Amino acid sequence: MEASFLDRHPAVRDGLNFVIFVVLVIIGTLFINTFVFRSFNVVGPSMEQTMYTGDRLIVNRLPVTWSQVQNEQYTPERGQIIVFRNPLYTEGGRDEYVVKRVIAFAGERVTVKDGQVRVYNDANPTGFDPDALELPGNPGPGSPTSGDVDVEVTEGTLFVMGDHREGNFSSDSRSSLGMIPLFDVIGPVGLRIWPLSGLSTY
Repeated sequence: MEASFLDRHPAVRDGLNFVIFVVLVIIGTLFINTFVFRSFNVVGPSMEQTMYTGDRLIVNRLPVTWSQVQNEQYTPERGQIIVFRNPLYTEGGRDEYVVKRVIAFAGERVTVKDGQVRVYNDANPTGFDPDALELPGNPGPGSPTSGDVDVEVTEGTLFVMGDHREGNFSSDSRSSLGMIPLFDVIGPVGLRIWPLSGLSTY
């Protein structure tokens, strides 16, 4: 029986196998990044003392993927830390992706006065402190909260803040960043994997 072309040219066979392997790795990586999880580095002081520059985060894409499968818009939970695409990002600029904490949803009123944050909705017409929520796995926002805010969250958006809220350490929905469109949300932060001494879940 005559040997096949690949049997007669093992270098070609090995090269083809390598190309197939590389293509499968690329496809697998794209699939995981799109539908399962993505990793991001923290840059800047806006989330201190919960997260610091250089922290490596794993963002859970599965809730977003599941919402898309159901043809629904993914909405994170109040108090969750999320990563989203910066709505002010321009090509070649910095900070394409941003990490902040979810404070309020569409139709809710948010105020910041005398260093305190309050959220008003139908269930809480007298308002409540969103920072009083149980926040497992992290120290939560610092205080006081700078700014003078009285705004209603618009349809299809979120109101977000960093955890370092005194002064100008966090550019968020109180200031230039504004409301965050739901379609820009990459997903909730699930895990900090670096540094190893700071390994934690959220």
